[in-house]
Amino acid sequence: MPSPLLHFDITGPDEAALHAFYGSVLGWEVAPQGPGYALVTPGDGPRGAIVEGPEPSLTIGIGVADLDAATAAVEALGGTVVMPPMNNGWVTKAQVQDPAGNLVTLIQT
Repeated sequence: MPSPLLHFDITGPDEAALHAFYGSVLGWEVAPQGPGYALVTPGDGPRGAIVEGPEPSLTIGIGVADLDAATAAVEALGGTVVMPPMNNGWVTKAQVQDPAGNLVTLIQT
């Protein structure tokens, strides 16, 4: 079975502007969770987050059945494990870069 898209993070330095943009332009529900972090619900798609950070980026979160096997495959196929598997209290995840350097979050399903 293909790995599903589960989550995304939109990061940038002006959190308020990002909330207004995605809430108004796209009609997404933006629910602040504390300084620098808000959950976003884009309708029928996967939920995501707006994260305050110094550089703009968009990171997708993809579900995998075996996180250890997936991170091993990343390295075998020319990618890099940026953050090894860890549990943040909600999910167990790792962050990797594909061979082009794109950041992807892998989430244990």
